[in-house]
Amino acid sequence: MEITTRSLVTLFHGLILGGFLLMALYGLGLQVWKLASVNEVESSTKKMLRFERNYLILVAIVSWLVVFSGAYIIYPWYRAIPSEGATDLTLYPQRFLLSNPKTIGWHDLGMEWKEHVAWMAAVSMTLIAYLSIKYRTVMKEHPQIRNAIIVFTATAFLSAAIAGFFGVMLNKNAPVQGGSAIQLMRDSK
Repeated sequence: MEITTRSLVTLFHGLILGGFLLMALYGLGLQVWKLASVNEVESSTKKMLRFERNYLILVAIVSWLVVFSGAYIIYPWYRAIPSEGATDLTLYPQRFLLSNPKTIGWHDLGMEWKEHVAWMAAVSMTLIAYLSIKYRTVMKEHPQIRNAIIVFTATAFLSAAIAGFFGVMLNKNAPVQGGSAIQLMRDSK
């Protein structure tokens, strides 16, 4: 049983970082909704405020790690150009998708959406972290700030979910492969 380095990087990008981001954004959405309906600002301890601040910063960092690893590591592998006369396009995901009328839509719609909408998640998460940390104690007096945080949390979650969906479907139809093989288990025969 083996996996290639590119498959492992893609797995880490999507399942580990992307999965963590989606779960963290969902949890953040619940926390923001709770803050919108209950006055918890005064009852929060310094330790809890520090935890929330660190959590927000961590999720913002992870969102940028997901976007940068996708844009600058995986995307160039996806767009690899086959050598002259190559007939097997399985190592060239973009060309493989474009070679079949049944899968061309996964590139035309899926990748075009994925490569743009993912940036919205990272930008929105950075804005959420900034607004939540800077204006945490005055959200009660300024509901427009709290409402903006709610809207950007929903935007970050939806854009990360859309990017994740298209990433899974693209990898299912034309997986990024190649690189050296990593042995996970030896054959017992």
